[in-house]
Amino acid sequence: MAWDSSRPVPWQRLVREWLIYAAIMSVIFLLFFRSDNVIGAIAGVLISGPLYLGFGAVMAKFGYQRTRLKDVRGASGKRAAAAEKGTDDAETDSADPVVRPKPPPTSRTAGGGNRPKSTNRRKR
Repeated sequence: MAWDSSRPVPWQRLVREWLIYAAIMSVIFLLFFRSDNVIGAIAGVLISGPLYLGFGAVMAKFGYQRTRLKDVRGASGKRAAAAEKGTDDAETDSADPVVRPKPPPTSRTAGGGNRPKSTNRRKR
């Protein structure tokens, strides 16, 4: 996709994700690197914030939208409900709108009838 300056940047989401990352990494650094220079590690985590936000903003302007866990869970729930009902809605709601038919069997897929005979038959 091309750059589009009118595309919105999800700033709240980017900041929230980075804050969660920074909190988790800071706790890990504090737990595992007590005797070492923790200040440098925490400074590195803090420096990563503007980099993450800048990279996320550029990717958003190019049209990248990462799927959320909520969307993935919702889609799988819809598919499971459709499968229980026996409807074909599970395939129509998928991310791939083109449904390809199953290819015909060939000799390589063991559906073509050219299967070799088993060699470990008992001799009489």
